Amino acid sequence: MNILRNLGILPVLLLLSACSLLPEQIDETKDWSAQKFYKEASAAMAEGDYEQAVKYYETLESRYPFGQYAIQSQLDVAYAFYKDGKPEAAIAAANRFIKLHPRNAHVDYAYYLKGLVNFNRNLGFIQRFIPTDTSQRDPVATLNSFNDFAELARRFPESEYSTDARQRMVYLRNNLAMNEIHVARYYMKREAYLAAANRCVTVIEKYQRTPSVKDALEILTVAYEKLGMNDLSADARRVLADNQAKGTLEIPEVEVEDSFGRRVWDYLELDKN
Repeated sequence: MNILRNLGILPVLLLLSACSLLPEQIDETKDWSAQKFYKEASAAMAEGDYEQAVKYYETLESRYPFGQYAIQSQLDVAYAFYKDGKPEAAIAAANRFIKLHPRNAHVDYAYYLKGLVNFNRNLGFIQRFIPTDTSQRDPVATLNSFNDFAELARRFPESEYSTDARQRMVYLRNNLAMNEIHVARYYMKREAYLAAANRCVTVIEKYQRTPSVKDALEILTVAYEKLGMNDLSADARRVLADNQAKGTLEIPEVEVEDSFGRRVWDYLELDKN
């Protein structure tokens, strides 16, 4: 019986003996200063190794929680998450920075970054390089992005990038209006004319001075006609004709450059001290 018990213990002893022969895990960052961590994190960012950059930023903050490097890392890690395709983590990091440092010189960038994350949330790899109709993207993310940029413009009207935020707001508003048009056309195909008309009315009332108003009036004319509401159809046709004659419906589309966030980052040297 003792022999069996000893035999049962033998594998455990051998395993422990083998483990003792393994070299200890070497932590190359053990003696790194905060400056060294930040330098290596910035280098990883430059090389596109965002996962490694996040590790360096987070370790820096945990080991050196006080000081400029830790504060800057809290902002930089939000951008690293964004570049690494992790929108939820990026927004959470940006919100954390805003909460901890509401008076920081770069807190407006945290607000801007939130808008940028939502702006690009629904873009896949192919969509980033091939023109697509972005008005067919998730309207929730579009609305969130609009609200993020609106908050930036309201809180920091003189910010270095509030001009870009306002331009994006116009673009996003146009997209939200066009999304309503896509839904209205879908309802028209389904012969759900009242639902289509309601969507068009929303565009006319809520998204004035967008290119989609013209489409809304055109669809509304047909939808009311199909519903037998001839007076309303005639009114919509008259409003459409009057505005076309005045040229008020000829509103140019707004385009934005998605690389602006990177240019702002480089220009303001947000990853440098």
